[in-house]
Amino acid sequence: MLIKKSSDVPYSEITPKNLYVSRRTFLAGATALAGAALAGGELRSIVTPGSAVLAESKLNYKKGPYGTDEKQTPYKDITNYNNYYEFSTDKYEPAGLARNFRTYPWKVKVDGLVSKPQTFDIDALMNLALEERVYRMRCVEGWSMVIPWIGFQLSTLLNQVQPTPKAKYVEFTSLYDLSRYPGQRRDVLVWPYVEGLRLDEAMCPLAILAVGLYGTTLPNQDGAPIRLVVPWKYGFKGIKAIVHIKLVDKQPVSTWTKAAANEYGFYSNVNPNVDHPRWSQATERRIGEFFKRKTLMFNGYGDQVASLYAGMDLKKNY
Repeated sequence: MLIKKSSDVPYSEITPKNLYVSRRTFLAGATALAGAALAGGELRSIVTPGSAVLAESKLNYKKGPYGTDEKQTPYKDITNYNNYYEFSTDKYEPAGLARNFRTYPWKVKVDGLVSKPQTFDIDALMNLALEERVYRMRCVEGWSMVIPWIGFQLSTLLNQVQPTPKAKYVEFTSLYDLSRYPGQRRDVLVWPYVEGLRLDEAMCPLAILAVGLYGTTLPNQDGAPIRLVVPWKYGFKGIKAIVHIKLVDKQPVSTWTKAAANEYGFYSNVNPNVDHPRWSQATERRIGEFFKRKTLMFNGYGDQVASLYAGMDLKKNY
């Protein structure tokens, strides 16, 4: 999936309530009050156990500074058409297979070339989302979506651990658990899933860690409880179910690069001028639309990110 600016099943039916009750119930009251003024009352449902998704017509999101006014993709499509190979290579199966996936408790370890390595509880990461704002972003991969992600800037987390001068890249690793991921029992990819960003890319305000969408906690099939969203890159860069973030001095080898280096490069910037070896990337089809539209350079985020690649050959560094 490729992500542009902007991953009708109630949340309570996707993840069992009892996984979130206890501490999440407390957070719903304790943090929603503090976050409502900054992030808007709609964020309360992020930490409300088993909250059902509101009707789209009633949603009134606070659009982030890099959001879009484009029509949002229906929640039904966002949560029933997913690339999530840890569950299945079929796009329609993850929603069902992820139904009972346990996402609480959950911790994310952040270490490597940092001055203050830390392990963050998912509740603490939820609080960061409440303190920031809602983002709307476009997403594409031959097909595209407009998703109202809820999250916080990746830089917020990195600043807390203080990268050292030797840190040049950020490596992300997802959960590896054969008992919870049926797709990992197959060798379609090298597990666990690994992705990476250059440090300056990671510090870009457009790079976010998402914990929700459409006013509710992130659905399991969309990468719960926390995933990366990098809206100017193709969607496979958006690693799901993150458990480890490591600051390193050498470029990480991403999972899809290991699988097919000639097709999936480290940068994976949206570039309509560089064809995938097996198809053109000049156009994309928005979910729910029949006709294709032109793919925009950097997914329409050129003003914000083009300077990160000044002087680079974007065909060579695909």
